[in-house]
Amino acid sequence: METIHMALLGLVGMFVLMAIGMPIAFAMLLAGAAGIASILSFSAATHLVSTTVWDQFSSYSLSVIPLFVLMGQLAFRSGITERLYAAAYSWLGRAPGGLASSTIVASAGFSTICGSNAAASATMGMIALPEMKRYGYSRALSAGAVAVGGTLGAVIPPSVVMIVIGIQTEQSILALFLAGIVPGILLTLLFIATIAFICWRHPSAAPKGPATTLKEKLIAGLSVLETLALFSFVIGGLYAGLFTPTEAGATGAFGALVIGLVRRGLTIPRIIEAVLESLRISAMVIMLITAAVVFGRFLTLTRLPSELAAWVTSLPVSPDIILVAILLIYLIGGAFVDALGFLVVTLPIFFPLSAALGFDPIWFSMMLVIVTTIGSVSPPVGVNVFVVSALAPDIKIGAIFKNVFYFFFSFVLCIALIWLYPDTVLYLPRMLQ
Repeated sequence: METIHMALLGLVGMFVLMAIGMPIAFAMLLAGAAGIASILSFSAATHLVSTTVWDQFSSYSLSVIPLFVLMGQLAFRSGITERLYAAAYSWLGRAPGGLASSTIVASAGFSTICGSNAAASATMGMIALPEMKRYGYSRALSAGAVAVGGTLGAVIPPSVVMIVIGIQTEQSILALFLAGIVPGILLTLLFIATIAFICWRHPSAAPKGPATTLKEKLIAGLSVLETLALFSFVIGGLYAGLFTPTEAGATGAFGALVIGLVRRGLTIPRIIEAVLESLRISAMVIMLITAAVVFGRFLTLTRLPSELAAWVTSLPVSPDIILVAILLIYLIGGAFVDALGFLVVTLPIFFPLSAALGFDPIWFSMMLVIVTTIGSVSPPVGVNVFVVSALAPDIKIGAIFKNVFYFFFSFVLCIALIWLYPDTVLYLPRMLQ
């Protein structure tokens, strides 16, 4: 059997294993190991898998993942999110849809210290949904705002998705972090504009909140300076070369711990919960990366990535058309499979292809981050939507997806602007050179 056919058989086998319920990491690992064994030998496959697992789980570069995850978990349990929401509400609550817009702004603020979209949705949902219900907001609009606000956790640094992409494609994590700042701000503004449009079309969906004085606004703003300081110190220290990404994660986690203890928002049980949840998430992500390395080596042996790149670049079509096809694959795949898992599975195939087509790796990575993030609010999987639904079981899933649909235009416009003006992504990373 030709190696290309074996590669296709391995891909089909992997997706079949996923379809019958096997976790993505184990499906990749099993398909990759079986493929290597069929090309080389069983002993070669077992040796490669064992050494890869050891190398990845003992890798210093991967230690950045649990540290940034711990930073977000400590921040989540220390009360930072409540202060972020209160500050955003004091400034925006009086405007039409102000509470929903406050949810978006607070989600963006929380995303600067938490790299997970599901965690951002869960955190903001517990705070914002009761408040919007109290002020008579449409339940579907409230849930939609929380769900899409959570997607900022994957776009705004420090993002776990960016860390995984950086490690898997051997790119600078700092460059990816810097590349995500402008798109994150852009998406935040577009989400707020979408809420304003919804309120213009349906004024009763979002009544105005009570007015706040300038003094109250200033006091609320001062209460979140610690969050801004922590984000600035972590990213600024990385940029200035004061510490490596791993040291930045450790610094951020320590800073979140200090803030929580000084604010008396952290107790021993909460710290233990944060550590245990960080271990669970980190083990899952590192296992995904390990399985992706094994599966990637199988694909390398089959020469599928290089053959695909050579075939695609020889097609008589524009690279932009091919890129559209790639993004559509990620959009559809992200709607059915966990976004991070789908990225890990497909990067060994499409990242070399994008390089062969001449696309900047940082720019291409950010396009993938945004496109796959849409999957977290798209049916049928839409993990953020299901997280919000669990917090508010009185809201029908269909109603949440319907309101989330309004925000899809924000994603499309953001992608279009990044495509037309690549410097929105590349300007800050180029400052490193």
